[in-house]
Parts: sequence; structure tokens; C-alpha cells
Amino acid sequence: MKAVLDIGKTHIKLLFVKEEQQVASFSCKNAPIAGQYPQADVNSIWEWLIETLHSCTYTKQVEGLVITTHGATVALIDEREKNRQSALVVPVLDYEYDGLDEVSADYEEARPDFQETLSPSLPAGLNLGRQLFWLERSYPTEFAKVTSILLYPQYWAWRLGANVSSEVTSLGCHTDLWDPIKREYSSICKTNDWTKLFPPIKSAWDCIGEIRPEVSQATTLPTSCKIYCGIHDSNASYLRYLNLSSNHEQEFTVISTGTWTILMQANGQVSHLQSKPDTLANVDINGDPVCCARFMGGREYEKICTTLGGNIKMNPTESDIQRTIDNLWMVTPDFSNGNGPFGNYTPQLLCPKTPPAPQAIATLYCAMMISQRLDDLQAQGSIYIEGAFLKNPLLCGLVAQIRAGQSVFASTDDTGTVLGAASLINYQNENESNLEVSPVTKTDFVGLERYVDAWFKAINRKK
Repeated sequence: MKAVLDIGKTHIKLLFVKEEQQVASFSCKNAPIAGQYPQADVNSIWEWLIETLHSCTYTKQVEGLVITTHGATVALIDEREKNRQSALVVPVLDYEYDGLDEVSADYEEARPDFQETLSPSLPAGLNLGRQLFWLERSYPTEFAKVTSILLYPQYWAWRLGANVSSEVTSLGCHTDLWDPIKREYSSICKTNDWTKLFPPIKSAWDCIGEIRPEVSQATTLPTSCKIYCGIHDSNASYLRYLNLSSNHEQEFTVISTGTWTILMQANGQVSHLQSKPDTLANVDINGDPVCCARFMGGREYEKICTTLGGNIKMNPTESDIQRTIDNLWMVTPDFSNGNGPFGNYTPQLLCPKTPPAPQAIATLYCAMMISQRLDDLQAQGSIYIEGAFLKNPLLCGLVAQIRAGQSVFASTDDTGTVLGAASLINYQNENESNLEVSPVTKTDFVGLERYVDAWFKAINRKK
């Protein structure tokens, strides 16, 4: 039995996997809490995890556990504190905290060039380097006590009993801290003497320890349960496609959807990235650069629906979308506080204040944003959709209609992040993928091309 802890920006999940099949799933909401600054609610996460493990009948059978989390998050710890629960030197900063803007001018002078890190300058704390820069200047006494900077998956692994470790998928996701071409820490780490604070780099599939006895007692996890190094969540989704033997030599794009929609392009050209906003290179578990483009798809979908009075739990019907297209009801970016291809544009509501089907407008919006991001990557080859947007089949079909020249596929499950992370347990580079996909049938809406043209004209008229 394998266990996967998946800490996303909006939800936390604990899943049990046996023979590559999910056998149990538990989840709860995740949200930052107030304090000296907005921060991750690590105590509540820990309490929920311990209680959930203790109550699940599968826990005693778990032989391996792996953690996957959202990016742009670190824990600064003092290992001299014997109680791991109280070893945080400062609270875990929420990456959406805009108070970091107070150091932006100084940080922009200090951060490496895009050519070095393949990481753009992003809002708030989405560049981990900006977080460290601000924390060191705002809390110098506390920062001086730091013995290890732990990326978020490895922090939770350490809390459970693992040794301190670092890992490249979290180091290489728009942090400013990693040089993906040279495969080493970037110049800002060396200049600020942060490199020595990062623990040894391990592979995502490395076993880095076993469950602590006191955690075993509280949860019923066996003390022999191995803890694996862990992985950045969108890279966990990408991993299953990386392992597809048919994809080893061809270009393809994986679209991982959740709070963030992240497009990951295999064998893309990193030289194209800097010319478009919010494009960058992540790195995969082997340390290879992966061309990426992002927008906050889940967040924007929800914001559009609630702004227009819609229910995010209801999908649009075909007639809803056709009527929306016929009437050119639309909204334009930005609904994400500065992210994506049109960050900081002023949104326009080019529709009734309470349209009949807000979900149709949000669905069309996300499909067009996906297509824009594919254009920004100059993406060729097949397109694979993963994650939350699979629950909206018409959105996937719209992508297929807009991208008529490319084949679009959908994962047959919506747990790509979990199964990708689970595959790290007893992982081999030559692993066969546990992935199954099915072709997406493109929709056939009348007037869609006219609607897309009108949307782009509206965006270009008003920034």
C-alpha cells in the first residue's frame, strides 16, 4: 500500500493507492491564516493529517509515503530544536502576500537574469528568491537561526521523520534560485550565502527516511514505512507523460489544471520563453528544463462565475455555450491579480450583469486562455489535459475545436498528480507509465471563430 499527501493551494488530499489504483481518498480545504503576515496553517494541516491517518483502516498497511505540494513555498527551520513541530524559525509565508512589494525595487536589482534561471519576475512571493530576500531583511535575528531551508514537500517529509533534503522540481519552478542549464544554484543564492542552507539534493524517488516512532504511535503508520523525497505537484502530473515510451522523442504538451493551469511542453525551445508574460522553464525529475506557460485557470473560473452570479459546481450545457457565443457574451482578463498572459489588464464584463449561464462564459474564457498559452509556447504535437478541468467536458471539447490542427487527449482519471507522485515509490527511470488517455471529441459550436476574434479584439482595445 502507498500513501500520497497532496497539499494544493486550495485543497489538501490524502490518498491510498494499491496496485496503481486509488482505494481511498480524504480531503479538506486549505487556506492561509492571519498572523505577522499571511501564512500557511501548518498546525491545522498536521492535525488533520494525523487524525485522518489514525482513522483510516489502510494506514497500517502503508509501506511507502510520498508528498507532493504546490510550489513557491519554503519552511525555514532550526534543526537544533528537538521538537520538529516547533522548529520553524518564522511561519511559512503564503506566496500570495503582496507585502513583499516593499523590497521589489531592491530585489529586481539583485535577482538573476532570465537567461540564467529561465524564471520571470512574478507578483507577490511567486519567486521564492523574493520571499527569502524579504524574510532575511524583515526578520534578521530569526533568519540567522536558520539551519535548513526546506522546500515544501521536503518540509512535510521531514516532519514525518525523513532527513532534511532538497529536490530539483521544487527548486526549479520559477524560484530564481536555480540555474537549470548548469544544474546548480543560481548566483543570487551564492551572493546571499543561501546555498549552504539548502540540504543535499536528492532525487524525487529517493527514500530519505522512515516514520518517526511518535508519529507511528499517533497515526498507526508502521515505523518501517519509507518516506520518499517528493515532488512539485504539476511535475507529478507531467511525470506520467514523461514515462510514455511513445513520447520520448516527440513534442507534446501536458495541461495540468487546478487552482493553476500549467502547460508543460516536452522538447520545447527555451529560447522562445522570455518574449511572452508568465512563460518560464520548470525542471522535471531528471533536472531537464520543461517549457511552461501558466495562468490561474481554476481561480479565474471561480472568480468569473461568482462575479456573474453563477454556481461553480454546475457545468454549462451545449445550449448555454451556443447562446453565449451567439450573443458574444464574454469577459476579458485579468481575474488573477497579475498572473498569466494578460496579467494586470483591466477586466471587462461584456455581458449582462447576471447572464443566464455564467459558467458558459467562464468555460469559454478558460478554453481561450489555454489556446493563448499554447500559442505562446509555439506548441506543436499532441495536447493532454489533466486534473480539475476534466470535470468540464465541454471545456475540453472547446480546446479541441479551437486547436483543430492538433490532437487533444484527456486523462481517463482526474488523479494524475496523485498517481504520478505514487509512482515515485519504487520508481525506475524505465518505468512503464500507469497512464491511460482517451481522445477528446471536439465540439462543433457555430460562430466560435467569430467569438474568439471578438474576445481578442476586446482585450487589445483596453488594457
